[in-house]
Amino acid sequence: MSLKIIVDPASAAPPFEQLREQIAGQARSGALPVGYRLPTVRGLAGELGLAANTVAKAYRALEADGVIETRGRNGTFVAAAGDAAVHQAAAAAAEYARRAHRLGLDRRAALAAVEDALRATYEQSG
Repeated sequence: MSLKIIVDPASAAPPFEQLREQIAGQARSGALPVGYRLPTVRGLAGELGLAANTVAKAYRALEADGVIETRGRNGTFVAAAGDAAVHQAAAAAAEYARRAHRLGLDRRAALAAVEDALRATYEQSG
């Protein structure tokens, strides 16, 4: 079991986003199991030929999403992402519902906006 990352310089997605997407996908699929220790920022940057700041930005985004966790000097590990992702998605949905209600949208209009956003996002990444 090992981390497999390919950064495509011709891609429209920036390298940090390619890195974030691939690590998140491998964590979700189980290719990187919970507790898997990721390379250091500098180590992965050197291996991929990227700037350390690029890898650090991807790691920060993954940590904010609950996909990975940093344990200080012990390293960075794949977290139990499923629970964290579901919790964060529910919190974001609740915040959206409150905001849509404050804006005066009825339930049907609020739901249509969500469906449009989901369609655009999933078709774009899919």
